[in-house]
Amino acid sequence: MKKAIISVILCVVLIVSVSIGAFGYSRQPHGWYCMRSGNLAPKIEPQLAFIEKYNGYYLDKNATEKDKVIYLTFDAGYENGNIEKILDILKKQDVKGAFFVLENLIKRDTELVCRMAKEGHLVCNHTASHKDMTAICNIESFKNELVALENVYKEYTGKEMEKFYRPPEGKFSEENMYFANKLGYSTVFWSLAYADWDNNAQPDPKEAINKLLSNTHNGMVLLLHPTSATNAEILETLIIKWKELGYRFGDLNELCKK
Repeated sequence: MKKAIISVILCVVLIVSVSIGAFGYSRQPHGWYCMRSGNLAPKIEPQLAFIEKYNGYYLDKNATEKDKVIYLTFDAGYENGNIEKILDILKKQDVKGAFFVLENLIKRDTELVCRMAKEGHLVCNHTASHKDMTAICNIESFKNELVALENVYKEYTGKEMEKFYRPPEGKFSEENMYFANKLGYSTVFWSLAYADWDNNAQPDPKEAINKLLSNTHNGMVLLLHPTSATNAEILETLIIKWKELGYRFGDLNELCKK
């Protein structure tokens, strides 16, 4: 009986030690999501609220009706002709966004990435290889994945990468948040996204416009994939409509300073 009790205690200790990292932060993996709330700003589940303790953002909670703002963010891993179209639209409409890029895009389409920075967009860290960062359990390995991208960006463009990080596929843990904050990064999630990433199953443009406009909210951090043919087709229409509704387009430096 005593041996059984001891075995149970050891199992509990082992589980706790695995789920709690060396710094005392939880390693429990989470997948980021926000429930859509129409034109009202969405609220996150209580178990995800800890992101704010570690310089994590998904919404501009300080946005007011007198200063309505949207933050455009794009996750970009490769070019298929649509990123260039997106950049053309942003330039034409004089709107700035933030591009979370991977090593592959920097190496293969350096000129395109340089254009992002030259035209006033933020070029940000989506990691070098788009791996599951919740599987990384020490700060040095976590740092290496971010620094590897920083180094490639500097080598190929001569520029310093912005200190904004977005976890691949929105997977994160409290320990990851601690690591990113310790390394001087703000972790940027989103308050609205939709299924735009599959190039073989693109959303209907009219339906996509309706979905995005019906869920637009003040302080919105919008995640779009710039490889999407639908997004390349509808973005200018959306921007014009958002401007008509009184929105301006904010910079992540502004969001994270708040």
